[in-house]
Amino acid sequence: MFSEFDLEPELLQAIENMGFTAPTTTQMQAIPAIKEGGDMVVTASTGSGKTLSFLVPMVQKILENYEFLEQPKKGQRVQTIILAPTRELASQINSVCTSLLEFTQLNSCELIGGEDFKDQQKELNRFPDVVIATPGRLLEHLDARSLSLKEVSQVILDESDRLCDLGFADDLLAILGHLDEDQAGTEFELECQTIMFSATTSGRTRKLAEQILKEPQFLTINARRAQNENIVQQIVLADDERHKLKLMVWLLENQPFERAIVFVNTKTQADNLCGKLRYHKQRSAVLHSNMKQSVREGTLAAYKEGRANVLVATDLAARGLDVDNIDVVINFDMARKGDDYTHRIGRTGRAGKQGESFVLIMPNEWNLMSSIERYLKIRFRPKIIEELLGEYRGPKKVKASGKAAGTKKKKKKVDPKAKKLKKKSPGKKK
Repeated sequence: MFSEFDLEPELLQAIENMGFTAPTTTQMQAIPAIKEGGDMVVTASTGSGKTLSFLVPMVQKILENYEFLEQPKKGQRVQTIILAPTRELASQINSVCTSLLEFTQLNSCELIGGEDFKDQQKELNRFPDVVIATPGRLLEHLDARSLSLKEVSQVILDESDRLCDLGFADDLLAILGHLDEDQAGTEFELECQTIMFSATTSGRTRKLAEQILKEPQFLTINARRAQNENIVQQIVLADDERHKLKLMVWLLENQPFERAIVFVNTKTQADNLCGKLRYHKQRSAVLHSNMKQSVREGTLAAYKEGRANVLVATDLAARGLDVDNIDVVINFDMARKGDDYTHRIGRTGRAGKQGESFVLIMPNEWNLMSSIERYLKIRFRPKIIEELLGEYRGPKKVKASGKAAGTKKKKKKVDPKAKKLKKKSPGKKK
């Protein structure tokens, strides 16, 4: 029970109203560890309740800090900064945070790109306790002196590996530089706790942790390459892209699901595939980074409300997309990296529910699929669709690694003595 964490009554009431009864394994381990203070790196699988794992102790810490604040609430500055790699994830965190703050006097503010800068400045003038932002937009507000970090006691980086992969490392260092500058020489000082959360840990993430954390505690709740036991992971062999499309339409027509998500590797492919699915009478919508923020929000609203039940997306949606009842994930294009694949399928099989994932594999994708199998230490189950059985049945020979064994042509040995110089034929005389 959440009551075991010694939380304020207002916070416990909010958790109960949100429908959460028992904490997940991640929450059981992360919440007490974060409450103890100190910098942390928390690695936990997708769908394991990471958002509440950092929001619950965050709210508790702010409520406790108010007992020691010297200035009145009306002039209170930001207490916590939460950074997310995408606008969608920042919005989802803010939605959960708002629910947790329902019975308190605390409030949060969302700062993301694509929204009016002056409207956000007005929100900041209302003295939010928590700011949830994408790094670029927060840095813009810091440069404009729209907010002060003098009393920030906690910085949380959600999906920290994605923040690094998207090139936000320099922005993060600049933001922390503003924090040090604002807090330097202040009479009222709080020990600032920095926490990095992610489902995977890359070399870039570790490098960033070395730069910004002080003697951090590392909490790994699920191994980075651990298989999600709630997801049946399958491959379907395809001859070519036209065959892939037929297979995907068959899956969407024959697999029972409330919501499905289809992943591709490019924005152009996402738009193209969404159109083809609509032609096949699928209620599909598309999501990628080239869309305006208002359009992206409208797409997610349609998907959550059921007006669209198939979402075609790039990896933008793989991180932080928290939509209930996604039963099926289809990789139309194989993910380029094992960690990306992990985040993709993590959209289903969440909170103990069962899910299914399918990877459509053409001959030229076999070796990539095999590499990801080896990296994640998993084995895909073959899914055979008899009605659409193609010619490709997998490589004839495979190496010990699982990759296709190529057939190299032997070079013909040429006897140098057998070589004869070709004589030029004499030109015709006129």
